[in-house]
Amino acid sequence: MLRSYLARLAARTGVCLLAAAAAAALLPAPALADVKLPNIFSDHMVLQRNQANKVWGQAEPGESVRVTIADQSHEATADEEGLWSVELDSLDAGGPHTLLAKGKNEVAVNDVLVGEVWVCSGQSNMQWSINNSYDADLEKLVANNPKLRMINFPQVGVQEPIFSHDDRRWMLSSQDNIGNFSAVGYYFGKQLQETLGVPVGMINNAWGGSACEAWINRDEIKQAGFDKLMERWEQMESEYDELATVDEPTDEQRRRLRDLRRNMRGNARPANIYNGVLKSHLGYGIRGAIWYQGETNAGRSYQYRELFPLMISNWREEWGQGDFPFYWVQLADFMGESDQPEESGWAELREAQTMTQDKLPNTGEAVIIDIGEGRDIHPRNKRDVGNRLARLALANDYGYEIAHRSPRFSSMEVADGKAVLSFDHVDGGLRPFDTNDPVGFAIAGTDKKFVWAQAKVVDGDRIEVWSDEVSEPAAVRYGWGNNPVVNVYDGAHLPLTPFRTDDWPGVTINNH
Repeated sequence: MLRSYLARLAARTGVCLLAAAAAAALLPAPALADVKLPNIFSDHMVLQRNQANKVWGQAEPGESVRVTIADQSHEATADEEGLWSVELDSLDAGGPHTLLAKGKNEVAVNDVLVGEVWVCSGQSNMQWSINNSYDADLEKLVANNPKLRMINFPQVGVQEPIFSHDDRRWMLSSQDNIGNFSAVGYYFGKQLQETLGVPVGMINNAWGGSACEAWINRDEIKQAGFDKLMERWEQMESEYDELATVDEPTDEQRRRLRDLRRNMRGNARPANIYNGVLKSHLGYGIRGAIWYQGETNAGRSYQYRELFPLMISNWREEWGQGDFPFYWVQLADFMGESDQPEESGWAELREAQTMTQDKLPNTGEAVIIDIGEGRDIHPRNKRDVGNRLARLALANDYGYEIAHRSPRFSSMEVADGKAVLSFDHVDGGLRPFDTNDPVGFAIAGTDKKFVWAQAKVVDGDRIEVWSDEVSEPAAVRYGWGNNPVVNVYDGAHLPLTPFRTDDWPGVTINNH
């Protein structure tokens, strides 16, 4: 029975049976538990203003815990598992305050500010640091700002929730601290702090190379019908479980076990990051989240049409703060430029991201099809990425009347052999950059064979598209490729969102 339990433990956590057995042998007998707060509640933290904020922790089962801050006092009793929580009343922006949690012992959290709190999440382009971005040396010269604060979470992939990451704490923005922080998160938070004039806290939990499914509750993925995705992982988990019980594995079995162990602990296994990272601060008071991810899922872009909205909905449901704002970065241009119109998994992923705006409220997309670097999946210009995300938040959540949405295709009419395209969210007219006419358009007839097209801006907010090779246009595409050459902006210099007018099956439609 113990061996069976350890096998299940190994499959859940990604550790081998021998290590699991050793860990079980070293577990101490139950002892009286001190009052403890997870690391999200640490010195220099920022609480979300103007809303109730949940505070939670651990204590001895049945122990009474009193939490105080400012002129508030709240009490809770630890349940049979030693968990407790209270809800703070709304606080105005300001501070500093001291948060006290007192039971048999007392925990003090000092220098607590109240302001705006945002999560910055995703994969490597969100994780990408100030140190590795353009003009890091210049940014550090102006980085000292005690009202801008950040916390970095580690990269841990497991199938059981982690309560706290005790080695990670809140940091003040300073020349010494910002180098390893998310550059996109930093520039987003900096713009908000300077505009709003209140403290801003950024929670960075990004993990390079992570898959969307790793950020979602496993039960939600299964219930949503992603059967082929789950079958693939369940087969892998079963194989790992079986190999972990082999007393004298062959060299090939050892190699396979090492590979499987990496997968079990990695950033693609369903729910691994949800449990290993997100759960430790899921429920902390926030205004919203920004997200930069999708490269890892680009081979399954059609699947992403449902997977990405599922993740957002799962976060919102479990965070318990309603449909909080959720903004993301559309994938940048990357890889080689194509001589001819092409099918593209990356284009389909961008399309899936754009579609999510129509499926869920309080969402938005920062288009950066003009910022990428063809030979580097990690564009160094993160300032503009953070600022485009900040535009969405400042306009939608803080009431600033500024341009914030990229123009987006709305309809097509065909007349005299030309496709006439109309767009939404055109701020100040459509403007080709660097040339007299728009580039990046392809056109096809009913034969579905796309050719490069000529294009012209009409009446400031429409575009005519045509080609002598296509007498009866059936479909138009713009920016459709891995690394398309495009040049259309609006008056606020926000790029036109890549699009297609057709719904013909793409290259990733059967990938699961």
